[in-house]
Amino acid sequence: MTDRLAQTDDRCHRLFQAGNPCSEDLEAVFRNLCQPLPASGRPRVIAQLGQSLDGRIATVTGCSRFINGEDGLTHLHRIRALCDAVVVGAGTALADNPRLTVRRVHGPQPVRVVIDRHRRVPQTHHLFTDGEAPTLRLVAGDYRAPEQLPDLEGVQEVPCLADDARLCPHTVLRVMADYGLMRVFVEGGGVTVSSFLHAGLIDSLHVLVAPMIIGSGRPAFSLPEIDQLDDALRPNARCVNLGSDMLFALDFPESGSASMPEEAGAATSAAPAGSPAAPSPRS
Repeated sequence: MTDRLAQTDDRCHRLFQAGNPCSEDLEAVFRNLCQPLPASGRPRVIAQLGQSLDGRIATVTGCSRFINGEDGLTHLHRIRALCDAVVVGAGTALADNPRLTVRRVHGPQPVRVVIDRHRRVPQTHHLFTDGEAPTLRLVAGDYRAPEQLPDLEGVQEVPCLADDARLCPHTVLRVMADYGLMRVFVEGGGVTVSSFLHAGLIDSLHVLVAPMIIGSGRPAFSLPEIDQLDDALRPNARCVNLGSDMLFALDFPESGSASMPEEAGAATSAAPAGSPAAPSPRS
């Protein structure tokens, strides 16, 4: 992953040479994504959600292609190009059959990671058949850390998840670190992103808001209830008009101090069992 990081500054310069009137703001957003890794030694985590004005990422039937417009989708591909790995939950992979590759901009392909505890995603899906980028399939089982940095080719299964339908984001990040994937893009869906956010492991969150009102459907965030607004999350925010979508680039400085537990399965922060895995607009 050293080559990718060495190219980061040059790639950031190239991203906004297309004449976007908000190029300075966009440049600041991407330069922030290229900051050094957290002092804790864990991977840096970037996450995103694409939603409607009323906070929906899909209809009640799960339809989500496409809530965001062309400019929002291009922004998504830019983030992929800057990261070592792009992570999605099984629900998103199952519903959207995404490629998770870099196609709208120039840049290297990230390793694709699907959290697929019980192998719900069909073997015929793009992630397992197109050969465009390596794919890690995280499944249920006892995790054994590799003794040396593995070669990432083709499709590999990594037993590491508990069998109780609860996601432990700390486990996912420990596996990413053991595989040398230190800039991780959690692309969806809503439950997966929410579990990382609740665990305090997201450094930057990009919320792409489309000028659309769905009226009902699946919410972007699924977090524990709070009683007082003093308990609400208040990240640093920068707003950028991308054209088809409004970007809210949110930073959580305190997340950089969060570290991983000693064992991959030792963390307790997890997504609620039985939560619907809401898909997000992937391509």
